[in-house]
Amino acid sequence: MRPVGSDMDFSQSNLFGYIEDLQELTIIERPVRRSLKTPEEIERLTVDEELSDIERAVYLLSSGQDIQGTSVVANLPVLMRQNPAETLRRVVPKIRVRVSNAWLETLLAVIEALPKETVRHEILNPLVSKAQLSQTLQSRLVSCKIMGKLANKFEAHIIKREILPLVKSLCQDVEYEVRTCMCRQLEHIAQGIGTELTKTVVLPELVELARDEDSSVRLAAFETLVNLLDMFDADDRSQTVLPLVKSFCEKSFKADESILVSLSFHLGKLCNGLYGIFTPEQHLRFLEFYKKLSTLGLQQENGHNDNQLQLQTLEQEKKYISVRKNCAYNFPAMIVFVDPKNFHLELYSIFFCLCHDPEVPVRYTMAISFYEVAKLLNPGVYAIHKELVTLLQDESLEVLDALVGHLPEILELMTNGGENNGSESKLLSIPDLIPALTTAEQRAAASLKWRTHEKLLQKYACLPHILSSDQIYYRFLHRMLTIILTNNVLPVQKAAARTLCVYLRYNRKQEQRHEVIQKLIEQLGQGKSYWNRLRFLDTCEFIMELFSKSFFCKYFFLPLLELTHDPVANVRMKLCYLLPKVKSTLKIPTDKHLLQQLELCVRKLLCQEKDKDVLTIVKKTLLELDRMEMSVDAFQKRFYENDLLDQEKERQEHLLLEMEQLEKEKQQNEGRSTSINDKMFEKKRRDSKTSSVLAKSVTLSVPGSSSGTSVGKEDKKSKLVRSQSFNTQALHPKYSNIDKCPNKSSATGYTSSLSGMGKSCMLSFSDDSFRSHSTGNSGNTAFPSSSSRNLFNSVDQKNNGNKDSQSRKMSIQEVERKRLSFKSRCTVPK
Repeated sequence: MRPVGSDMDFSQSNLFGYIEDLQELTIIERPVRRSLKTPEEIERLTVDEELSDIERAVYLLSSGQDIQGTSVVANLPVLMRQNPAETLRRVVPKIRVRVSNAWLETLLAVIEALPKETVRHEILNPLVSKAQLSQTLQSRLVSCKIMGKLANKFEAHIIKREILPLVKSLCQDVEYEVRTCMCRQLEHIAQGIGTELTKTVVLPELVELARDEDSSVRLAAFETLVNLLDMFDADDRSQTVLPLVKSFCEKSFKADESILVSLSFHLGKLCNGLYGIFTPEQHLRFLEFYKKLSTLGLQQENGHNDNQLQLQTLEQEKKYISVRKNCAYNFPAMIVFVDPKNFHLELYSIFFCLCHDPEVPVRYTMAISFYEVAKLLNPGVYAIHKELVTLLQDESLEVLDALVGHLPEILELMTNGGENNGSESKLLSIPDLIPALTTAEQRAAASLKWRTHEKLLQKYACLPHILSSDQIYYRFLHRMLTIILTNNVLPVQKAAARTLCVYLRYNRKQEQRHEVIQKLIEQLGQGKSYWNRLRFLDTCEFIMELFSKSFFCKYFFLPLLELTHDPVANVRMKLCYLLPKVKSTLKIPTDKHLLQQLELCVRKLLCQEKDKDVLTIVKKTLLELDRMEMSVDAFQKRFYENDLLDQEKERQEHLLLEMEQLEKEKQQNEGRSTSINDKMFEKKRRDSKTSSVLAKSVTLSVPGSSSGTSVGKEDKKSKLVRSQSFNTQALHPKYSNIDKCPNKSSATGYTSSLSGMGKSCMLSFSDDSFRSHSTGNSGNTAFPSSSSRNLFNSVDQKNNGNKDSQSRKMSIQEVERKRLSFKSRCTVPK
């Protein structure tokens, strides 16, 4: 590169030269997100431009975000100069309310830490006067919130004597805001006074508030009733709570849709809380109510056509989306309500609709609760495998991000649990799983949400427990290497590197492992880009974490040390930080030569390093290396846990090699057994056809007649021709000239007959055994019994390990018996 100095020429002719020099040191920039806010956020922050300054300030203080309210407070002096009267009348009270709320939150937070006496004199006593009807609305609202906090501070008798009268008064307040606020504090008060007082004091107030004329008060009463279900006995639930709940459900669709959102949110807790008192009809009624809420806004009402349907307002659409989202949130609770055994009959159609809902928030909630649903359905979890694939391929990355959180646990249940337990069901159980996983990763990689991509790659490390080694190798492993080489986000690259190392760790084919290791060394460790060489160092760190010490030393130790000569200082610096870990992988005396290589590289760095920052790191690393204690091959107490863990890793690596060898032998045995079965079938077919020929040849070859030799020779030729015609491919071609053996005595007829009989039973003999048999026939002795016996014994030994050895052994023994009987009856001429 050109030296950078104060006299650099930045003219157009030289500028491109400097850019070319800097290109190799630059990292490809990620696309910059132009919009930092989502459309929904922009809509919430948008204010009508036609509003005046005062109206805009009031709007922002009433419904804007905190940062907008802060801007109004900062702009207050300007408003006072422009219009002091309207500012004091409309803006300042809003600011005072915000300031008051801030102090109130502070007070509520410190009540728990204050002594009881201080709270009694400084807070409770003034509260009695501030809660009176004569006080302002804001004062009574503050009193409600403080009383809810004080309920857990004092004993029940103090609450009954000093706080409950104020509670009853505020529950009957003329302003609905006060009644609503006090109703929401009854839950805290009930926890402070206990079950008996709750039943006699709080429950009657809740019943009355549930029939209030204002919908917000009724909503607060309903939510408080649901939250206090555990404090009510069975009689209270059946006689008081259940009628109120039924009334709420009936009114929600007819006259008061404002409580639909809250009702749908609490429906799961409500159904399970009242489960013991439901009749079968009531059980079915609440289930149908949940189903109706789950599809609210998606179906047209019966009896209306498209022209009669009015367009829903935006607020109504948002309300319906919230209802369906709450139904998705309560879906696991509803599975418990109907019993998982009845899922497919009662709830699967709703589950399908919620997973395919047109709105992202609904599908997002289903993705979050998918793991809970899978746990509840186990062992029937296979029923929802199609919805898992659907959510993995969802167009929204928010849905994918929500699903990925528990993806390893979900896949484990899907592939290994329940009805599909077994190794052969790994891929067959979910045939579309691999395409869905690859599509999800590609979509995450193409987006700007790199954190989702990183999270997805980290979770994909579970796949060796789900898929086979070949499936991972061909569909995922090379993809991880591509991400390391091409992606521009460092956390994503590291996640891909670690997942790749996990895949390599569980790969069951040595050839594939060697190929991946070679690619890591060549494309990362020896890559042209220094960025790739840095990722090689990260990969080596993961290798040391996941593999045994011997594995690292065998494949990565020397390629790692080669980077001490790297031309880029950052690579050498990162390597220096890694050297202590590298040394910890060595065992003495086995790795003594590697230790010498390490010491040599450190010595060279210390003597030849020119970069002062790298040299400083080298000196610090050298001191750390000198202080390190080397582990030996034998176990030591101070390294016992680490050595034991390393030994387990090494054992698992050897086990993978053994499993690979066993699989090869199994495949070979399967092929061999198929071939042997075919030969056995053919042998039996030949034996059935040649039995009569064998008997005739034995009779014709008996000595004593002058024509015995010629007849035996002719019969031998004809018998061999027939035997060859039965199976010409079962015998090697070089054995086709067996009929040309010399015939020096009349005993050749016996030998020829026995050869023909043996040929029909011993087509798979080895060459050497066949030669010994032929040699015995051509000698002066007509029946060399010892050699023949050795021949058949050797055949028995060779075929003893095969599956069909028993049947073949019986055939050979039969031939031997016949041979001995022939020998005893026949006289051999000299």
